[in-house]
Amino acid sequence: MSRKYFGTDGVRGKVGKAPITPDFVLRLGYAAGKVLAAHQAEGERPAVLIGKDTRISGYMCESALEAGFTAAGVDVKLVGPMPTPAVAYLTRALRLAAGVVISASHNPYDDNGIKFFSGDGEKLPDSVEAAIEAQIDRPMVCQTSSKLGKVRRIDDAAGRYIEFCKGTFPTNLNLRGLKIVVDCAHGAGYHVAPPVFHELGAEVVAIGAAPDGFNINDKVGATNPQALQKAVIAEKADLGIALDGDADRLVMVDAAGKAYDGDQLLYVIARDVQRRGLLRGGVVGTQMSNLAFEHALGALGIPFERAKVGDRYVIEMMQQRGWRLGGENSGHILCLDQHSTGDGIVAALQVLRALRESRLTLKRACAPVALFPQVMINVPVKSRGDKANDNRVAKVLLQAERDLAEDGRVLLRPSGTEPVIRVMVEAQSRTKAERWAKAIASAVQAAR
Repeated sequence: MSRKYFGTDGVRGKVGKAPITPDFVLRLGYAAGKVLAAHQAEGERPAVLIGKDTRISGYMCESALEAGFTAAGVDVKLVGPMPTPAVAYLTRALRLAAGVVISASHNPYDDNGIKFFSGDGEKLPDSVEAAIEAQIDRPMVCQTSSKLGKVRRIDDAAGRYIEFCKGTFPTNLNLRGLKIVVDCAHGAGYHVAPPVFHELGAEVVAIGAAPDGFNINDKVGATNPQALQKAVIAEKADLGIALDGDADRLVMVDAAGKAYDGDQLLYVIARDVQRRGLLRGGVVGTQMSNLAFEHALGALGIPFERAKVGDRYVIEMMQQRGWRLGGENSGHILCLDQHSTGDGIVAALQVLRALRESRLTLKRACAPVALFPQVMINVPVKSRGDKANDNRVAKVLLQAERDLAEDGRVLLRPSGTEPVIRVMVEAQSRTKAERWAKAIASAVQAAR
């Protein structure tokens, strides 16, 4: 599908610049409302749920969306700051037409975005996004007063989601005796993540839990785990859990302060599910998933497939194959037997379940996945076309692949957001990975 406004994860950009402006967000809400109303049964009024992270611009976007939806005759349920996966869960639990999240995930505070979930708590189908895009450019015609949507706030949304998360952890287990540092990235999980682990019995130390509208993801969270690493050591904790701004990513830290990424944590979950005889098929990763992760799964006899980068594509491949586990090394982990979307809190609980039942530390459980060094070079280009077809690039790629053989991997892909070609080389030796990454990047640069 050719997209004018929607990217792979909704509409996103710098606040105050198109498309994240009050007038566009108003039209986006109205357009989405019209499309949802068209799919509603005769005489029924659709309702949507709107959640957001802690960015200062969330107020503006929330008000604009609310006005757009109600002008289209759609009722709105507001939940305030709430993790992206919480919005997906609540939309499904409340039997609503759609859920909307105002968030730019792990980006800085001056970015923001709008993404949608269907009534099933899944990403909107391409056909619905296309219909919304087509409606955006049409004139707005406000409903008459008698048909305008109504707005109300759901006051117990946080409690509902906390109970949902706890419900994904076995009732015969608890977290007593564990001291856990939880880094909420000053984001949407600040008021829900610490209670989940505390109510399951852990001693919880919360950091990154004082949002002010500007500090989301600032030197904290899953994309900046250094703060968590220091806190775990300082608190003499057993482990640490880091979420990102909208709480759908997960990084964990062991007692010594070592961080573990999405590949390593997904391995721990997959091995535990296999041990319990509940693994359906295999695991889906991405082009960026570490080769050591693939080898470790192979040693367990677990099939592995790679999707394009982006949790949208991981979910699509999982659904095509009927598999239940997948994720990205960035920390998006999908356990479709527990939730319809990636959820940092739920994923952390699945790791903790595996540790409790196996009586292993995080370090020992992750030991089979000794990550290969990955070297990434972004090469600025005027055109993001297929550089691999250039003779000079193709020659170097062939040489690299022959040299690396089964002990390494080369990936050349255009960025979806910047005018660059990303060159990634993975090898057991960092020196070898760096040498080939530089050689390929030089060839790509010469091919411009």
